[in-house]
Amino acid sequence: MKSSVNSYHYVRQNVKAGILHIGVGNFHRAHEEYYTNLLLEYPGQQEWGICGAMLLPGDERLYRILKGQDREYTLTVCGRDGHDEAYRIGSLVELLWGVENPEAVLARIADRDIRIITMTITEGGYNIEKSTGEFMLDDTAVQHDLQNPQAPQTVFGFIAKGLRRRKAAGSGPVTILSCDNLQHNGNTARKAFTSFIQAQDPELAAWMQSNVTFPNSMVDRITPATRPEDIVRLNEKNGTDDQAPVYCEDFIQWVIEDDFIAGRPAWEKVGAEFTSDVTAYENMKLSLLNASHTLLSYPSFLSGYRKVDDAMHDERIAKFVRTFMDVDITPYVPAPGNTDLELYKQTLIERFGNRSVSDQIARLCFDGISKFPVYVMPNLIKMIRDHADLTRVAYLIAAYRHYLKYRTDDRGAAFEIAEPWLTPEDETVISSDDPVDFLGLSAFRSTDLKSSPEFVGLYLDMVAGIRAKGAMATLEGIL
Repeated sequence: MKSSVNSYHYVRQNVKAGILHIGVGNFHRAHEEYYTNLLLEYPGQQEWGICGAMLLPGDERLYRILKGQDREYTLTVCGRDGHDEAYRIGSLVELLWGVENPEAVLARIADRDIRIITMTITEGGYNIEKSTGEFMLDDTAVQHDLQNPQAPQTVFGFIAKGLRRRKAAGSGPVTILSCDNLQHNGNTARKAFTSFIQAQDPELAAWMQSNVTFPNSMVDRITPATRPEDIVRLNEKNGTDDQAPVYCEDFIQWVIEDDFIAGRPAWEKVGAEFTSDVTAYENMKLSLLNASHTLLSYPSFLSGYRKVDDAMHDERIAKFVRTFMDVDITPYVPAPGNTDLELYKQTLIERFGNRSVSDQIARLCFDGISKFPVYVMPNLIKMIRDHADLTRVAYLIAAYRHYLKYRTDDRGAAFEIAEPWLTPEDETVISSDDPVDFLGLSAFRSTDLKSSPEFVGLYLDMVAGIRAKGAMATLEGIL
């Protein structure tokens, strides 16, 4: 790969994989790989290279490209000041595709050298029923793996079979570290994997209790999808020939519960933070960054915007988001550690408006069914309890209904939605002409929104306003 980017200085051939990562997507490549690439420059850290494992049929294209590039790629870090910095990333020292060679993935899970299994499998990938918090054992793919333990297809089946081998080989304990955007993501991972394994192999589940830890972690770095035109743009900018480049913002954060049963990298040397409890950090990030992303996504998309930075340079949307942060969220977010909450919120506004990153609003709209229960509902429940001002959240949920039901923006442009976890019951409430039915959507099941007259009244006003005047005209009315 010819390039003029910042290259690493460690000897890659001397790096051994001590981490198996499942789900080698853009965020992982901008976050954990970036931290690890920096760490491998330090003496004594060469045992912490990353072996990437891809498990989905749709992963083939990226797998082939990365293999062809010796698993190297470029990461362009886009500064809020307009100055960008590009890096060659070499920390991905192995790469496996479970569809092509499941045996290699299983062997790595069982390998004594692998002491941490990290994963980015998306918020919905843990197969947890949103209203009950229980693992869905009746899922078709899960049922396949429960009944066919020798031929796994899901991440749960792969981990179970790999751990069974690990136990039999005496390869020692291992840590499973979720890097997904979920509150208490380690607890969620523990719930998912132990529920599956308890159903498939109770003896293995008993072994896990004293041989597998699931630390919670909080991750943060805005990383857009890389489109074909971005590949051209980044290669021209960096003087490279990279078919799998990634670009991201300059802000990065990783707060990790220090609960590693088989040792860990010294990621704190390169900016990660270890703590005994990540709860306050998670709450701040999910309630401010992620909830604000969801808040701006559907109204902005319906108003005709397609880029986050364009939307945030509209003073109406910026004011809407900042008021939400200040009035609706701040009362429920205690600042962790030495965090300056006012500075954190101002930095978020700057990050969202970063012209160099120019994230796609469609990415923020993706999979709202999984995002609302995690980012919006916990605080909305408290707001209803406290008789707080529900205007902005009622408007958001009305906009989400309009987005799902009518699939046309204020300018008359039709669009497709991307909601992989919609249930048949969800489709029914979306298609209903009674807007109150929509409040029974699976994403909102953690509370009965219909039982709050204040919320329902505001919501119905917003539904009627968006239908009659459009999303932006209705937003102007509540500003």
